[in-house]
Amino acid sequence: QVRLVESGGGSVQYGGSLRLSCVASGVSSCMGWFRQAPGKEREAVAGILSGGGTTYVDSVQGRFTISKDNAENTLYLQMNSLKPEDTAMYYCAADIYCARIATKLRTVTFKYWGQGTQVTVSS
Repeated sequence: QVRLVESGGGSVQYGGSLRLSCVASGVSSCMGWFRQAPGKEREAVAGILSGGGTTYVDSVQGRFTISKDNAENTLYLQMNSLKPEDTAMYYCAADIYCARIATKLRTVTFKYWGQGTQVTVSS
C-alpha cells in the first residue's frame, strides 16, 4: 500500500512558477504527475522511474521538471512558464510494477493516487 499526499498548488499569473510536492509512504518503482481540467479526461504530465529516468508529455517539455528526493520519499514537479492551459487539478500517482512506464502514463493506469492539488493560471 502506498499513500500519497500532494501540496503546493495555488493561483499564479501567466509565466509564473509553482512547485508541487507529493509525500509518499511505502515503496514504489515509479511515480508520476497527472492533471485533469474541468470537462476533460485525466492526462499524464511526467513520470519518473526509481533509477531516475524521466519522461514528459510534449506540452510541458522544457517547462516542467519532475524529480524525487529518495531520502524524503517525496516527489516534486517544478512548473515554470505556466500558461492558462496548465490550469487543472494535479495528481500524484505511484506504482510498483513499472515495466512500461510510458504505457502506464498514456493509459493513466497507475495503482496508487493522491487526492490532488489545484493549479490555476490566469492570463
